[in-house]
Amino acid sequence: MFRVLKNFPLKGVTNCRWMTTTTVMSFGDGSHGALGLPISVTGINSDAYEPTPISALPPDVSSIAAGHYHSLAVTSQGHLWSWGRNAESQLGRNLDSPRETWIEPKRIDGLSDVKSAFASGVVSAAIGIDGCIWIWGKSKRGQLGLGIGITEAIHPTKIKALSKEEIIKVSFGWGHALALTKDGKLFGWGYSADGRLGKREITGVSPLDSVNNLSKLEDAEKVVLEAMSKENDMPIIWEPCLINELKGVEVADVSCGLDHTLVLLRDGTLLSGGSNVYGQLGRSTQDLEFLPVDISVHPVSISSGLGHSLAICQIPSAEGGEGISGVFSWGWGQNCQLGREGPGNIPLLVDGLLGEKPVSVSGGRVHSIVLTDNGEVFSWGCGRSGRLGLGSSIDEHEPMVVEFSEDTNVLQVVSGFDHNLVLTS
Repeated sequence: MFRVLKNFPLKGVTNCRWMTTTTVMSFGDGSHGALGLPISVTGINSDAYEPTPISALPPDVSSIAAGHYHSLAVTSQGHLWSWGRNAESQLGRNLDSPRETWIEPKRIDGLSDVKSAFASGVVSAAIGIDGCIWIWGKSKRGQLGLGIGITEAIHPTKIKALSKEEIIKVSFGWGHALALTKDGKLFGWGYSADGRLGKREITGVSPLDSVNNLSKLEDAEKVVLEAMSKENDMPIIWEPCLINELKGVEVADVSCGLDHTLVLLRDGTLLSGGSNVYGQLGRSTQDLEFLPVDISVHPVSISSGLGHSLAICQIPSAEGGEGISGVFSWGWGQNCQLGREGPGNIPLLVDGLLGEKPVSVSGGRVHSIVLTDNGEVFSWGCGRSGRLGLGSSIDEHEPMVVEFSEDTNVLQVVSGFDHNLVLTS
């Protein structure tokens, strides 16, 4: 389906001397099968409170991705594996796939030479070595990007509107999606309300937002029925479009929260757009477009949780030297996911990580997790269902070290809504 991947082992060859043997581990909520662990390992509770190896995966996984309730793994041979929730066909399996098999990691048929994978709540995507995007799942909010009115793709389907671009990353929110090209262009599609896709002529909110404020069941049912009839009027961009307001600048990274977006430019400027209900935009201006976050240091890496934002930043030295790296957080902090004290609408330093050198950060629904340059993993926030990997359900107000065996070399850590994946060698 893609070009032949050079320097990768041939199919069926597993004894190449240079091929690194890897293991994927998982912990957190397993109620949807996103952990990929058999019931015999996790027990009836189905949660894992400490990092636990996923034995069903091949020994050459090169990267991992965590959706809200499902997971993906790319191998060195360019194969893609999936497991977890499949109610919206986000696993890329046949419709007759039995529900009890969803928790079992399986290779997705029809995809080869995959370079990277990305996941959200209801859709999944893969990028091939040629930079093309393949997408699958179900979404009424245009997240598939396959054309007007297309809300379902059971099997991986190429996004033709981006076929001439070399895509290096995709990020998904509740109903919106953004794709970053190798040359720094940013394309967006899906639900465009609140400026989460930048400045658009059409704005709006979810027609279901008022349901939670109703007390009578019959009134709630009436609103739901009315909302369903209005779904076609939602502000949706059905195919990827270039973000016009970013023309002339180069984008380095992008990350979508549930209903907000972070955009990091190559000059170090951090922009945000979308909902600011929890202060997740990190700026005082409320205009519905991408505008600078109120942060005085230059971010080098970003991540969006459900309603909070995270950034690894370079902090200048007072003496004018190289300085240090630190994690800044802002947004929703009701469950300690900011990892520090102070107002949530202002980006502030997570003091508990001073002295560490973070290389990646990831945000879940109500927890956060960081990987440092020496392979240590720190987590904080809500500990329910073991999502912190610390062996308990206790909430942690500041970063705590996740324990691994001494010979474990952590390569990558990612968070889904309530679960985490760790790639080790």
